[in-house]
Amino acid sequence: MPTAPVLNSTIFYREVGAGPATTVFLHGNPTSSYLWRHILPVTGAFSRCLAPDLIGMGESGKPDIAYSFADHADYLDAWFDALGLDRVVLVGHDWGGALALDWAARHPGRVSGIAFTETIVKPMSWEEFPADARPLFASMRTPGVGEQLVLDQNAFIEQALPRTVPGLSEEDLAVYGRPYPTRQSRVPLLQWPRAMPLDGEPAEVVARIDAYGQWLAASADVPKLLLAFEPGPGQMMSWQIIDWCAAHMSALQIETHGTAGHHTPEDQPEAIAASLVAWLDKHVLRAGGEGRG
Repeated sequence: MPTAPVLNSTIFYREVGAGPATTVFLHGNPTSSYLWRHILPVTGAFSRCLAPDLIGMGESGKPDIAYSFADHADYLDAWFDALGLDRVVLVGHDWGGALALDWAARHPGRVSGIAFTETIVKPMSWEEFPADARPLFASMRTPGVGEQLVLDQNAFIEQALPRTVPGLSEEDLAVYGRPYPTRQSRVPLLQWPRAMPLDGEPAEVVARIDAYGQWLAASADVPKLLLAFEPGPGQMMSWQIIDWCAAHMSALQIETHGTAGHHTPEDQPEAIAASLVAWLDKHVLRAGGEGRG
């Protein structure tokens, strides 16, 4: 698998397929590009597909940085530029979706479509956040307690991931856990819950999400796909939030599938791949005169 030198480190990425479109898949916390392993071979039949590991995660480098949202955005910017990517389709899950929306809003001329599932589309109040996740996230955001849970106990890999993806095999869990053998290596996993935009904090993340929310409303020329699912373990996007998306986003298509937990590409890869291929063909490939039919 290829690795690109980026800033003071490296970003590992998977690449599958070729075609008239380039599609970039971005994962969230605590996963990696491995999340897309069942989807890339299908979409790769119609598009060049790239899936990087976010900086500090998966097989990418682990520089000595704060791993803030801004840090991740900076390294992704450099990776897009290093590969010379333009007119891309973005597909994001969890924080990968937030980073995709942020990148699109800041590079509107370089985006030809965007799809997302189980991601952060708006700042939230604690009341809007899933009730079953509130105690854990409150603990992770508490100084000292969060360090003990995530850095010392490896709670994301050893507790949260098996609970939200009950069918995950030991082999798959080992792949997700391998990049985090030490306390220091788990710092990126802790910084993500502390970046969740809840009750106006952290302000810098709220500002970015407000900015891409404005872009999502105004960008009627960019097709968008929301992959929604019947509620499963740890699901974050409630029907109320999905309704908010329908009311506030331009050029949005919503596809609803069967039950899935928060990690939808693990639970419903076939449904996601089929929806992506159909949407790409209709809104991106055919729009450029490159349809399959």
